[in-house]
Amino acid sequence: MDSLTQIILGAAVGEAILGKKVGNKAMLYGAIAGTIPDLDVAASYFTDTVTALSIHRGFTHSIVFSVLFAPILGWLVSRYETYKDFKGWSWLFFWAFVTHPILDAHTTWGTQLFWPFDLRLAFKTIFVIDPLYTLPFLVFLILTLRQKRSSKKRSFYNRIGLLVSSLYLLTTFFLKASAFSQFEAALKNQHIDYLKIDTRPAPLNTVLWSANVETEQAFLLGNYSFFDTQPITFESYPKNHELLGGLIENESVQRMIAITENWYTITKKNDQLYFNDLRFGTLSMAPKSQNFVFQYKIELDPTGNINFTEVEKDTSDGKKLLTELWNRIKGN
Repeated sequence: MDSLTQIILGAAVGEAILGKKVGNKAMLYGAIAGTIPDLDVAASYFTDTVTALSIHRGFTHSIVFSVLFAPILGWLVSRYETYKDFKGWSWLFFWAFVTHPILDAHTTWGTQLFWPFDLRLAFKTIFVIDPLYTLPFLVFLILTLRQKRSSKKRSFYNRIGLLVSSLYLLTTFFLKASAFSQFEAALKNQHIDYLKIDTRPAPLNTVLWSANVETEQAFLLGNYSFFDTQPITFESYPKNHELLGGLIENESVQRMIAITENWYTITKKNDQLYFNDLRFGTLSMAPKSQNFVFQYKIELDPTGNINFTEVEKDTSDGKKLLTELWNRIKGN
């Protein structure tokens, strides 16, 4: 999830653990702890694209990380804060750390919560930025912050914030199941034979849902809004995996394929190959859009190594997408 959401969650968790004993400092340390797992993004500055993608939401988003580093930070804080309970501070950091990846596990990218096991947990029920999750949570956190440490209202508001946000997450599973059944029915009605189907919420909401459908030669991309009145339509994207040729045996290429869980296409423009990660769709609701959210240029360096360079986005595409999303959410 986005940094603001993780700060809010961390602060609420910190308040729940030590709020009565240390007041607003519990929120402060919880907020800090809630952002620490995302420091793994710094890897992109020190390593290649493929390795950085592999590391992202890996070790720092695991239970192992929470268990190892919570006592360390708990001990450090207990050394200089007036509240000296090492166990209490360690417990705060542990829960602020571990709830971060648990929330991230609901997104499309998911987390390696059980690192070092090669298992990425991704429920794909919520977008990385969802106002319906974050804003009510923020309101209750502010109400909590305005109360005195000893006030019963303080713990009440904080619990309500945690409860409301958690209930919303639970609701997204039912919304996903409902959308999934609509996609399945549409494929059956259109007599489309497919190998597998994957669904996720569209950006910023859980009313509009997207589906990736794999067939023998292509991937089908479709959208469904709970306000739709017309049948679901699917756009076909040829896999073009054969364009990789001998590159398919390259280690970096194999790692990228594993990262995308085989949801990828290859396109060729002016003799340049591009690797398109389909898990996040396109930056446009227009039919046959080739403006993929994550697209990488495949380049061969002088030493013979394969490098993946992410294609930069145009900020105007994001603004246009917001308008298109709003119109599509209202139904087809």
